[in-house]
Amino acid sequence: MESQDLRIFKCVAESKSLSKAAELLGYVQPHISQRIKNLEEELDTKLLIRTNRGVTLTGKGEALFNYAQRILLLMDEAKAEVNPNKFRKALIIGASQTVSAIKIPSLFSSFLKEHQNIEVKIKTDRKQVLQEMLSYGEIDGLFLSGTYNEAQFETVYHYAEKMVLISPLHEAREEKDQPTILINSDVNCIYRNRLLEFSKEHHIHKANIMEFDSLEAILQGVRDGLGMSVVPASVVNSRSDIQSIHYQELLEDVQIDFVVKKGKQRSQSLKKFIHFLGSL
Repeated sequence: MESQDLRIFKCVAESKSLSKAAELLGYVQPHISQRIKNLEEELDTKLLIRTNRGVTLTGKGEALFNYAQRILLLMDEAKAEVNPNKFRKALIIGASQTVSAIKIPSLFSSFLKEHQNIEVKIKTDRKQVLQEMLSYGEIDGLFLSGTYNEAQFETVYHYAEKMVLISPLHEAREEKDQPTILINSDVNCIYRNRLLEFSKEHHIHKANIMEFDSLEAILQGVRDGLGMSVVPASVVNSRSDIQSIHYQELLEDVQIDFVVKKGKQRSQSLKKFIHFLGSL
């Protein structure tokens, strides 16, 4: 067996799809299919069951998958240990723009002071996309709020975040009967959903809704008098231009969870990051 065959097999097993694995690895699908076929012929056993919905592992495939995870982790760690300048230990973490705004960079800064040989990358996207990335093994862990697939992921760390309602200081905007509410375009964003709840609680039934793809755009919109929004308190507290925004702390906190995939072999970099989080 070649290491690349194991990488291909591992990717197919995690993505449960030959076409998805081909996309992730930058190959055409026939090449992936042939490499899996060669691996099955070499081992003289069936590793995958092909269906209209993708592929699943056979019992022998599950056994090889467990070995593949361990072997590939050891190979990556060996390269990083022997030549750390060329093969730095990588850690890829996912988070939404809102969650990653203040707290996550602060955590990374403290972590890297202790582990300068680890290369940390952050992926920002919508919550559902990030969960798919974690499922496919494209990221090592994910900071998120709200519910998630507990059958597939587990929480290894969590913290609480205060929420604040922010609005313009301009009197003219405050006199409007139905103010505009500025929300994140991600329908799973906890801050978006809390603002929509707030509008119902205060009978703002006919409010204009404006969606933005970034936290910075929402903050700028509030500063410019477009409307109100709900954001993490840490974001507001870190701003030097807070005088231009009226803000009100809401009673409830948001729990942010750091989740990893269940049953997956954890790299030394991920283990160190989890240990670091547990020491906070």
